[in-house]
Amino acid sequence: MTTLLLDVGNTYLKWGVAGDDGISKTGKIAQQKIRDKGLSVLTTRLPTRIDSAMASNVAGTSFATRLAGLVHAHCNCDLHFAKPVKKAYGLTNSYSRPRQLGVDRWVAMVGAKAEVSNACVIVDAGTAVTIDAVDAAGLHMGGQILPGIGLMVAALHENTSDLPLVPSGRKVPGNDLQMFANRTRDAILNGAHNAVIGAVERAIKILRSNAYRPKLILTGGDASAILAALDKPAIHRPHLVLQGLLHMMRVDQK
Repeated sequence: MTTLLLDVGNTYLKWGVAGDDGISKTGKIAQQKIRDKGLSVLTTRLPTRIDSAMASNVAGTSFATRLAGLVHAHCNCDLHFAKPVKKAYGLTNSYSRPRQLGVDRWVAMVGAKAEVSNACVIVDAGTAVTIDAVDAAGLHMGGQILPGIGLMVAALHENTSDLPLVPSGRKVPGNDLQMFANRTRDAILNGAHNAVIGAVERAIKILRSNAYRPKLILTGGDASAILAALDKPAIHRPHLVLQGLLHMMRVDQK
């Protein structure tokens, strides 16, 4: 069985094609390109022969409707959308209103718990950064949301008169005295990176002080930069949401 998996984010739409051996083909396209040229740009990228399709979507209901129509026309398959629930896939949602939990966070946690059996911290470092803690029994302990590195850098530029807009792809020094920059551009980028790294390391520290020994799992566009500067070992899963979607589909089909 061939499955199309779609991770629809704020900045990128990512996809994967999975078979019996797991996810074999992946790709992504910027949401800005879709806005400029329309959803039809996907037709040259997505496969036409699939048996099932599932998506995690945070781009709104209108986009979801149009995407479902394109998948049905191009792939001759209905597109199913993941939704957070109170309890499923070995996870218990801590929100009193489960649907208010971001679906991307829910699916990423599903993917993480499908891989590790002990407690874990899941960090998705994208446009926004989310940090979620899950205990060994699968209880979502709660999470944090903070601006991503690019948003922090842009906010400084947009809300001050003199600070420049710094490309977020610039190399960031690791855990040494180079974090204290002697150029404004480097100081901005170092500060944004260290704000995220500090939030992640503090989350781990608090959990460890309460007798948890969590695994740290990172995903998202800025995960590699964060990973390089962390004090603790971590697991990097660039396609964690796609992995979570695949696990959900396999469980649902049993």
